[in-house]
Amino acid sequence: MKKQIHLGIGFVTGRSNVCNIINSYYKDMLSQIAHYDKKIQLTIFILFDTQYQHTPKEDFYKLDPDVLENITVKYITPECIHRQINHLMEKHNLSKKELELFFGHGHARGRNTIMYYALKYKMDYLLFWDDDEYPVAVLKEHGKNTWLKQNNILEHVQFMEQTNCDVTIAHHCGYISPIPYIDFNENFTEEDLKHFIEVISNEIISWDSIKEKMKQNNGVTYANAQLARGIGSFEIQSDGIGKWVAGSTLCLNLNHIDKIPAFYNPPNARGEDTFFSTALNDSSVFRIPVYHFHDGFLKYTCIMDDAYPKRLRQISIKEESIKSRFLKASLGWIKYKPLLLYIKDNKGYKTEIKNMKEKLIPIIPKLNHIFEDTCFSSLLVELENYDKHVVCHYSDYQKTNETWNFLKQI
Repeated sequence: MKKQIHLGIGFVTGRSNVCNIINSYYKDMLSQIAHYDKKIQLTIFILFDTQYQHTPKEDFYKLDPDVLENITVKYITPECIHRQINHLMEKHNLSKKELELFFGHGHARGRNTIMYYALKYKMDYLLFWDDDEYPVAVLKEHGKNTWLKQNNILEHVQFMEQTNCDVTIAHHCGYISPIPYIDFNENFTEEDLKHFIEVISNEIISWDSIKEKMKQNNGVTYANAQLARGIGSFEIQSDGIGKWVAGSTLCLNLNHIDKIPAFYNPPNARGEDTFFSTALNDSSVFRIPVYHFHDGFLKYTCIMDDAYPKRLRQISIKEESIKSRFLKASLGWIKYKPLLLYIKDNKGYKTEIKNMKEKLIPIIPKLNHIFEDTCFSSLLVELENYDKHVVCHYSDYQKTNETWNFLKQI
């Protein structure tokens, strides 16, 4: 039995907000691991992308000296990735194309790269933490907000150690999707939003969940009281396609590396966690009772300073940057949906994609109208493009996992 656990925390980021997250919560991280009955050696992996928001490289290094003194921090820079690819090409006769499907920046390749480095540095577990999430839960009790701090690290480690499972996934509260609050009228009805959600939906985002939150809670997801207090884990079962998880807070048991697939998304798309989920059918996956608050619009960064809002408001479509955030997310969803449909049922794919286009066409002018822009017309253009390349993307999805399976052995 190991006397010491090596735990990696992975941040795939294009925003300097990652430094605020680490600076705000590193003491809490250390406090959590200090309460475990085994020594936990903590390593933070940061893979940053300066092109995502044109953030200067220096902004990703603004960690407090106390962080660097108490926690091992490993940066994975573009230069590191370039050197790693060249090394693997030379030593193992791998092609640049197949390695660049796995390594790099972006939602999937970034996670893959951190996963590879965590394996290389002999981590036992790797916890992915997104740069717009805080380890707190918000409950609606007696008409008021109740905020509870969460042992987001300790819960994952304890459960992994106790059950020896392959993957754990936690819960989310807050603004879990980048869909702003929409006031329905004759120009954009509830039925219009329903059809749009059905077009972009996956196993995490659905019309039923969005509808409830829009109508009752200003678009906010509140935590379940029992789960937020650490009660209620369960094993996720396959629906025949996959075992569905989100990309954060997602913990991987690297001691069971044969049970951990690669992440994948089509170029410039989202869905990295969705395609990861489709390869988990033979893995043991548990949802555990702990939360992250998802600040999807970065409107509540005050939470990092323990300043908890009494009210969580609607995020209006008229607010600055909301249109671009929503458009970017919608494009990311549209671009990966064809591949998801193809994986689910390649024989019925043509019918499904036709239905998707027919639903989308009448909604686009309405989206353009309420956002006072023509930018949403690009959704149909991209859907046509990614439909055209779906077989190629499916091949890349398979090749990515083949490359990862090879890398696990070396």
